[in-house]
Amino acid sequence: MMDVMNCRLRTLWVGSVLLAATAALAAGPRILPDGDTPLDQRLEPLKDLDGYFPFTPPASKAVWEVRADEVRRRVKVATGLWPEPEKTPLNAVIHGRVDRETYTIEKVYFESRPGFFVTGNLYRPKNRTGKMPAVLFAHGHWTDARLSEATDAELRQEIATGQERFVQGGRSRFQSMCVQLARMGCVVFQFDMLGNSDSQQIPMAVAHTFGKQRPHLNTVADWGLYSPQAEAHLQSIMGLQTWNAVRSLDFVLSLPEVDSERVACTGASGGGTQTFLLGAIDPRVKLSFPAVMVSTAMQGGCSCENTSLLRIGTGNVELAALFAPKPQGMTTANDWTKEMATKGFPDLKKLYGLYGAADSVMLHRGEHFPHNYNAVSRTAFYNWLNRHFHLDQKEPVLEEDYKLATKTELSVWDATHPQPAGGEEFERRLLREQNAADQKQLAAAALKADTFRQTFPPAWEILLDSSSPGEGKVSWDQKTKTDHSTWLEMGGLIKSSAGQQEIPVLFLYPKKWNGRSVIWLTGHGKGGLYGTDGKPLPAVQALVDGGTTVVGVDLIYQGEFTADGKPVTRAPVVANPREVPAYTFGYNDAVLAWRMQDVRAVVRYIRGDQRKTTWLGLAGTDGAAPVAAAARFALGKAVDRTVLDTAGFRFGKLLDYRSLDFLPGAAKYGDLPGLLAAGGGGEVRVAGESAAELAAWRARYPHSGTQWQSLSESSPAVVGAALNP
Repeated sequence: MMDVMNCRLRTLWVGSVLLAATAALAAGPRILPDGDTPLDQRLEPLKDLDGYFPFTPPASKAVWEVRADEVRRRVKVATGLWPEPEKTPLNAVIHGRVDRETYTIEKVYFESRPGFFVTGNLYRPKNRTGKMPAVLFAHGHWTDARLSEATDAELRQEIATGQERFVQGGRSRFQSMCVQLARMGCVVFQFDMLGNSDSQQIPMAVAHTFGKQRPHLNTVADWGLYSPQAEAHLQSIMGLQTWNAVRSLDFVLSLPEVDSERVACTGASGGGTQTFLLGAIDPRVKLSFPAVMVSTAMQGGCSCENTSLLRIGTGNVELAALFAPKPQGMTTANDWTKEMATKGFPDLKKLYGLYGAADSVMLHRGEHFPHNYNAVSRTAFYNWLNRHFHLDQKEPVLEEDYKLATKTELSVWDATHPQPAGGEEFERRLLREQNAADQKQLAAAALKADTFRQTFPPAWEILLDSSSPGEGKVSWDQKTKTDHSTWLEMGGLIKSSAGQQEIPVLFLYPKKWNGRSVIWLTGHGKGGLYGTDGKPLPAVQALVDGGTTVVGVDLIYQGEFTADGKPVTRAPVVANPREVPAYTFGYNDAVLAWRMQDVRAVVRYIRGDQRKTTWLGLAGTDGAAPVAAAARFALGKAVDRTVLDTAGFRFGKLLDYRSLDFLPGAAKYGDLPGLLAAGGGGEVRVAGESAAELAAWRARYPHSGTQWQSLSESSPAVVGAALNP
């Protein structure tokens, strides 16, 4: 396989990015001994694509179907298909027919989006009547795959080892599959990966071998792929390829001879990834056969097989499980799939068993073969297809030799059908037009109560991973206590067993407590509540003197999370030399989501405390407004009022995907205003935004239920006053 399939990652720890604070701030009272940090699993190496991704089948079908809905939504959100984009006209062109004795080959191109072309070949049986089954064939990372031919040396070696059978037909495993399926009576559409064969509008160097960020395409407007802006709008190669697969299915189903109840998809390696993703989100696929891809080990090394958010809390086995109980087969090879028979497949079998369909999932073992879709594996697919689509072929179904079509006979573009322009300018335009279409669709959804509720909160739940971890025991481990006459300063760790978190927290607790509590988040952790004199800020002290408990928190990478107390200014990433955000954020929550989880754990402790907080406020100042907004969304009615000093913050303005506030998808779903609207109800008082801006938020999200109020200025005193009920 290509090098992109063999990336081996190690975590790049944050020690290289510790920088001094930008202003002289008091650290506030310490909780842990100098140099100690919390015992928090998030300080361990980040998860990468070479991790272990087991799948544990649930105890019942009902439990699974709830989980499956969530994972399926994750796939759609991650690939930019939530909600599903408008299906614009395909404008399909079919030309250049090649006539063989029992089948024909035609050249096809159509527009999955306006001006963005899917290319491929259409194989059709001859002398057949009635409705016919169809197969979508997605190739993997083979150079010039659909148009390629093996060399003499390669072919001899493959014949000698039993991978191929014929001197002529064996030269192209891609044609061999299509020809045999057409001979079996199937309509076959083999379509190109981006940057492969005739699909060159986005070149290979961008689609599959992307290395370094491109500063000239990392801009707030007219951005390119892999930039913070593209990630914030969930625009990715995987998303484009998945949409191409959906539109390829549209194309096949538009053919009058195709039986819509017998449509299959198959592919190997990266084509296997495309296969199980399409099967996960499009119910029109009735049989799936992802070859040499599904495993609990390596999840796909290419940038086209990774997108932010996709595999957080899940993996390829569970993604394949979304196809249950429909027929699904898969193969192994001497690669990352070689342990599938004992790790992963038995769990899939159990899941299918919940539907009484254990025989509808199959693993064809081929660990003695290298990583490919060889003749033996193809036969396993033919037999599986024959059995479930009732093709009446004698098994085992064996290929016969055929006349190899030439590259000229297969290539879509010619003088009459010229190849469309591509390159960076096209890339910019494609993403710009995609974003415009997405924003138009989302703006319309926001204006109706039902579509708002069905679209925005479910999307933000995936972006913030707010559904997990949310259970488990939350406890308080007190470390310090200082008596200040009328109030107590108590420091300790709030521990969450579900997230394996330890969070340094200070409680400024008035002895005459009125039942009100305020969690005041700052960009400098709990130390941000103190002045340079080591005393609480006047606005904080005023709340405490009035009987309100003020809670200061060191969120992950703040304060005592670093050995020297200096803040981390850039998010850690996995140590992949390729600057593709999805290699980190496809497997790990963004720092902002982790910080939201910290706040959630603190609130769970406070709300569960025997002293019974009767009113809870949440504040975010000095750069903490995005975290507070995210926490408000996750906490719902547990927070009575949220007060933010936004300073005009917007996710879509970030120019570094390693920013601590970077959150994949956040700009797509309304940015900070969309997050606040999706939080649903409750009071939100906002500094740093004009009254006119808040009026625009109300107009755009009329069904949010949020009570918006603009504060007169950005100052601790105004924020503190706003935290009084």
